[in-house]
Amino acid sequence: MASPRLLRTALLTALSGVLLASAAIGPAQAETPRAPTPRAVTFSDDFNGPAGSAVDSSKWQTETGDNVNNNERQYYTSGNKNAALDGQGNLVITARRENPANYQCWYGTCQYTSARLNTSGKFTAQYGRVEARMKVPRGQGMWPAFWMLGTPVDWPASGEIDIMENVGFEPSSVYGTIHGPGYSGSGSIGARYTLPNGQAFADGFHTFAVDWAPDSITWSVDGNVYQRRTPADLGGRQWVFNKPFFLILNLAVGGFWPGDPDSSTVFPQQLVVDRVSVTTGDTALGGAIKGLGGKCADVAGANPANGTPVQLYDCNGSAAQQWTAASDGTLRALGKCLDATGNGTADGTPAQLWDCTGGPNQKWTVSGARDIVNPQADKCLDVTGNSPANGSRLQLWTCTGGANQKWTVG
Repeated sequence: MASPRLLRTALLTALSGVLLASAAIGPAQAETPRAPTPRAVTFSDDFNGPAGSAVDSSKWQTETGDNVNNNERQYYTSGNKNAALDGQGNLVITARRENPANYQCWYGTCQYTSARLNTSGKFTAQYGRVEARMKVPRGQGMWPAFWMLGTPVDWPASGEIDIMENVGFEPSSVYGTIHGPGYSGSGSIGARYTLPNGQAFADGFHTFAVDWAPDSITWSVDGNVYQRRTPADLGGRQWVFNKPFFLILNLAVGGFWPGDPDSSTVFPQQLVVDRVSVTTGDTALGGAIKGLGGKCADVAGANPANGTPVQLYDCNGSAAQQWTAASDGTLRALGKCLDATGNGTADGTPAQLWDCTGGPNQKWTVSGARDIVNPQADKCLDVTGNSPANGSRLQLWTCTGGANQKWTVG
């Protein structure tokens, strides 16, 4: 079923230092590969199918038309004209300098064609890990994006989460951004991630993700966290991200932010998508939480009393080290919740066991970079003093990327 064209008005500027606020998070750390933790898959597309076939219409719909609001130059076409499977497990969105059907754009006869897909009316996500593995195009004027819009769409009041945007004149950088009422377009809130040593994103595949929980969104590239946003970042403005959003993949050509293609831009250009998935953390834990020195998060003395310290201890498989993640964002052992003492948010706030109250001091999110974060405090679960000794107390601390804040769960 065709839907109205969803026009973005993200009037971004190339001066990203002015536009995008710096992220309140420690430096990105390279992660050691590990076995994936079991997660509940709510949406997945690996784009398997014969070469030249269109995307699965039960999962995606194709938008058509132009976009005057961003000054984009492309005409989005239907079917498999500019979005097709390659027969090797990829979706290929192709931007071409052409106009085979005399398409008309806001500026006159269209100069380019491309494609834009969304899951509106077919799938919405609310929380979880939303990720795509893809290879972006290259060249001046290219603007690939993987993003989400809140439902029902009433932009910017309904919200927008940009998981990945790249503009061709910055081949080594991508951006993650949120838009909402009072912080949209050039006033949006986000950050940039840049590859080291002048590498370009167009040179290979990369995984772009957000870990999304109540009152928290965390962005990562290839498992490296580079930004976390909570309501505290909005200066009293409304957080509109605790509701369903649908997914969008597109490749725009030109626009206010990337600028138009020039004589250096080679066509066709392609956004190659290997997979898209949405998974929830409800089953992410189901056992030990292992941290510094290979030791476990442990309820001291296996004591279920309120106020019992949570500490680091040799892993022994006891009930005091068996943690589960509930759908409300809590981490539970011995029938009670991991709790930031006294509803504290300061560095050094001890972690303890307490009756589950639903309070923000008992909400946790597990990021793809192996941080366990309390969104209210925007701080990480930390081993005090970086000590692997038995009995070292767990606490809240500003996220640094250190080994004493890294956890393997399940």
